Amino acid sequence: MYGKILCDVANQMASEMDKIKQEFLEYVEIEKGRSLKTVENYDRYLSRFFEYSRIKNPKAITEEAIRSFRLWLNRQPAPSGTLKKKTQNYYLIALRVFLKFLMRRGITSLPPDRIELAKVPERSLDLISSDELERLLKAPWGDTVRILRDRAILELFFSTGLRVSELCSLSREIDFERDEFSVRGKGEKVRVVFLSHTARDAVKKYLAKRTDMDDALFVQLGKSPQKLAEGKDKTLRLTPRSVERLIKYYAIKAGISKKVTPHVIRHSFATDLLSNGADLRSVQALLGHANIVTTQIYTHVTDKHLGEVHKAFHSRRRGRG
Repeated sequence: MYGKILCDVANQMASEMDKIKQEFLEYVEIEKGRSLKTVENYDRYLSRFFEYSRIKNPKAITEEAIRSFRLWLNRQPAPSGTLKKKTQNYYLIALRVFLKFLMRRGITSLPPDRIELAKVPERSLDLISSDELERLLKAPWGDTVRILRDRAILELFFSTGLRVSELCSLSREIDFERDEFSVRGKGEKVRVVFLSHTARDAVKKYLAKRTDMDDALFVQLGKSPQKLAEGKDKTLRLTPRSVERLIKYYAIKAGISKKVTPHVIRHSFATDLLSNGADLRSVQALLGHANIVTTQIYTHVTDKHLGEVHKAFHSRRRGRG
């Protein structure tokens, strides 16, 4: 009888914790305006923590419980050996956001600032040279709708610095007579991106060759009209994975041995701006970075001129002596 009472109490506490977690996920989605993908990730990270720690009450989230979970995470196998520090930090960030939610609700638990993120190695950039970039942009050669689409994709990437998900979500209703348009990026934040004349012309030539009525700007070609009519496929919209394969194909065609992805072209966009004198804040806005620290990764690539500055301006007085 006593055992049954304890079991009922434990189940009730577990149910209460599940309820709090669900309210948190709804808060992240509605009040914080995060994407469904972000909500799913938070759910996965928190669920893994609760499954490991067996915590049934917010008060039981202690520094010791977090430390034990971090040790366990650090020893999890991964393709590269162990779970990367950056990946481990995703779990810790989710926990900190959850604890901030508890604090806002007046629920006693561990203060969120008690969780420190793991130190990660400085991020390195995958870059291609300006010559390689030029060869990549010229790789789609011809006037078929497929070639025109692929050329427009590459030119748009380099002109705007869009993320691949942002590019795939674009609509053909955008006014490409103008040199700018708005895009909704991470965290549902809207920013303005700008078109070079080359990118704008490439997109217009591609759209002039299109014969379908799909709303997406970039579409899959050769998709069965019958499946669309039967409702098996709801859209012709090109997927991020398809765009990644497309860029890989043209990189090989251009004779580039490095791995080239949509993000590599985004890197090229940022470093090109900084190398030509753009300020960091402007590049941050154009990339849609929430934090300028994220943008600062590009500065070391463009700092090669600092040696010349040092040579020209340092110790002039001593040189005159």
